Amino acid sequence: MQLIDTHVHINFDIFNSDLEKIRKRWEEAGVVHLVHSCVEPEEFLSIKAIADRFPELSYAVGLHPLDAHKWTSATANQIKNWGISDPRVVAIGETGLDFYKADNQEQQKFVFKQQLTIAQELNKPLIIHCRDAANSMAEILYDFQENHRPVTGVMHCWGGTPEETKMFLDIGFYISFSGIVTFKNATQIQESAKIVPDDRLLIETDCPFLAPVPKRGKRNEPAYVKYVAKKVAELRGITLENLAAQTSKNACELFGFSIHFQ
Repeated sequence: MQLIDTHVHINFDIFNSDLEKIRKRWEEAGVVHLVHSCVEPEEFLSIKAIADRFPELSYAVGLHPLDAHKWTSATANQIKNWGISDPRVVAIGETGLDFYKADNQEQQKFVFKQQLTIAQELNKPLIIHCRDAANSMAEILYDFQENHRPVTGVMHCWGGTPEETKMFLDIGFYISFSGIVTFKNATQIQESAKIVPDDRLLIETDCPFLAPVPKRGKRNEPAYVKYVAKKVAELRGITLENLAAQTSKNACELFGFSIHFQ
């Protein structure tokens, strides 16, 4: 069984002391590739350093919506230049909208649109963070696709309703489920996990956050994506092996890397 964790943050300080042991555990769990997301340009070098250590890691570059206030005239060039210079950069993000934790909605929209344009110019998918902002996000994506070339990407750590899920599927996006899908009270997310088409489904940890049951409350790590996979497979009525194979294939197609399927 081969798994791909499509969203990690293992450059955080909480992993500094035992990253090699964490790698050994994800290898033992069957994780053969990871996509490292990005919060802000200051992280670019630290993420690249990890990619230099671990060839099974691809990464994204971008600015998180909760850091939208850090956007400057130079930020777009930083993201664009990095996306061009390193072939291991497979996406722009994480970017998006978060109206739950911040109220600078217009600034977030502006910064997201800037990164949307970069993704389209570089022909790279987006990693989208969307919290309490589904309608605004859909409106921006619909408008962009009507006036420009279509873009694609993933709604990461998805927490939306089935109706919102269908909305982003109609726009052409993938949907990625995190450890939240294993939580007992996450009924709407679990219903969403049942309706995503096979070829648009992804899994992730979003580590170090949101450790899945049975590790809830602990530091999350890539090896725990197997618990996400197990729960999503259960919800969809398929085997864990089939779920792993399908989501790994989807990750390769979306992000443009390849693995040797066993």
